[in-house]
Amino acid sequence: MTAELRTPGSPVEAARPPFVRIAGVEKAYRPRGRALQALDPITFDLGVGEFVSIVGPSGCGKSTLLMLVAGLIPTTAGEVVIQGQRIIRPYTDVGVVFQQDALLAWRSVLDNVLLQIDVRGLDRRRYEPTARALLARVGISGFESYYPGELSGGMRQRVALCRALVHDPPLLLMDEPFGALDALTRDQMVLDLQRLWLEARKTVLFITHSIWEAIFLADRVVVMSPRPGRIASVLEIDLPRPRRLGMRESPAFGRYAAAVRQRFQAFGLLSET
Repeated sequence: MTAELRTPGSPVEAARPPFVRIAGVEKAYRPRGRALQALDPITFDLGVGEFVSIVGPSGCGKSTLLMLVAGLIPTTAGEVVIQGQRIIRPYTDVGVVFQQDALLAWRSVLDNVLLQIDVRGLDRRRYEPTARALLARVGISGFESYYPGELSGGMRQRVALCRALVHDPPLLLMDEPFGALDALTRDQMVLDLQRLWLEARKTVLFITHSIWEAIFLADRVVVMSPRPGRIASVLEIDLPRPRRLGMRESPAFGRYAAAVRQRFQAFGLLSET
């Protein structure tokens, strides 16, 4: 097993039928009248049911790319297409999890999960069993009547994950969802997410700064360059699932991690001297 990074000379295509197509997407901002290129042209596909991690340095445009896919901000050039639909406004058939849980303090755990249902005008009675089942799957059954202020950070983020999944979206977008958690809680959240993904096989775009997290969860890891962000390399992850935490100590996992670190070293982002 090798861990060679594939450098982009052509569009990065998914091995599975494409669910999301990102075609020549650029994003530029003009703060204080000056042009700031956040993303150079980016082209790649996410296959149906594929888990893709994007890892890169702060400020490289990872979060910007996720917002473009969600339709929350417009592209400067290029297009995002989801299931044949060009995204020109917020895409609604999606679940989104951010680094901050954004739970509403005045709503209980159950009501926070069902916020998706209320906002969409769906039948709460139909979705409440789903919400309760999701809370049980992530280990917080029995806390349905608690409020966010009574929960730990990890529990709050579990609630946010359930909220993103309760309406059963085919696409899940995650922006540094575990970045604010302690190491032990983060390990468990990664395992919880893997289990939920293996059960439902949703298409996932996962943003992270963590090399091990990106490799552990993904079918493919997209490595981005410093700003302006572009795809520097793509790493196909050939590791058996379900993946155990001990796998991080294996030679195969180490080769993947070393390949990503070498790319960052080439950018001048890591220096041991």
